[in-house]
Amino acid sequence: MPVARERAAVASLATYCKLIATAALWGATWVAARVAVSEAAPLAVASWRFLLAALVLGALLVVREGWPRWSVGEWLTLSAMGASGIFLYNVCFLYGMTMIQAGRGALVVALTPALIAASDCLLFGAPMSPSKALGIGLAAFGCLLVVTNGHPYLLIAGEVGLGEWLIIGCAVMWTVYTFLGRRGTRSLSPLAMTFGASLTGWLMLTSAALLQGSLFSLAETSWRGWSAIAFLGLFGTALAFTWYAEAVHRIGATRSAAFINLVPVSAVILGAVLLGERLGMAVLSGGALVITGVYITNRAGAKLAAGANFKEKAA
Repeated sequence: MPVARERAAVASLATYCKLIATAALWGATWVAARVAVSEAAPLAVASWRFLLAALVLGALLVVREGWPRWSVGEWLTLSAMGASGIFLYNVCFLYGMTMIQAGRGALVVALTPALIAASDCLLFGAPMSPSKALGIGLAAFGCLLVVTNGHPYLLIAGEVGLGEWLIIGCAVMWTVYTFLGRRGTRSLSPLAMTFGASLTGWLMLTSAALLQGSLFSLAETSWRGWSAIAFLGLFGTALAFTWYAEAVHRIGATRSAAFINLVPVSAVILGAVLLGERLGMAVLSGGALVITGVYITNRAGAKLAAGANFKEKAA
């Protein structure tokens, strides 16, 4: 028994270390994306990124689970996930990164968990407590401060830029992707879903890049640009997504998702260190409100889930 407990503790520690590393990698993707799109077209960057990711994830899937044999319904779900979480998300993400700072963009996307919680309540009838509603409200107000650079009246005046709206689109698309993923987990593993979404999303991105004529227009891309694309595909997607999927399997989705709150912190720090970005106090304050709101939302959601499980067992 002591040996088994020791092994469990080591495995748990390794899982938490991987989750911290995943948050750091996802934060770094905002910096890498800004470098990549400064030298190549956003659609081309996204296409090459997900080609690399799909190759690695596909190899892992074949080794761990064998060749996929998906039904028509599963292909439709994966295609919808690819359209929302890969194609449209990356269009918003990479074009947005040509217009605003990496750290600021990451703070906006920190709204995503609260947006998911609100959508779950409104669309699917998930329970809502006062604490959960407070967390969603704080996150939304913090996002408003970040988007308007500390001047909320700009939203009413119509002076919020396209870059900010595109990054908000990232949060919306990831929310759609999450709910589609919930449907996919009925018959597919997290690794299979990630590969399938990456594959279908890559096909869409590549088609768009070919139509645009930018897929092979990479003559002026330096080693920095190619390194950023390779990082996005191999580390920011294939490795980080795999580690996250493993964590969800071992410690559950709720506890794993809490580490997503570290992503904007990582992006802000790396943006300042590597790109020399300096964010104003209003933006940092808004980001702190977003992260606080998301924390309150997740904690309240965990309590509601625990209460529901207790009632089920009592019944």
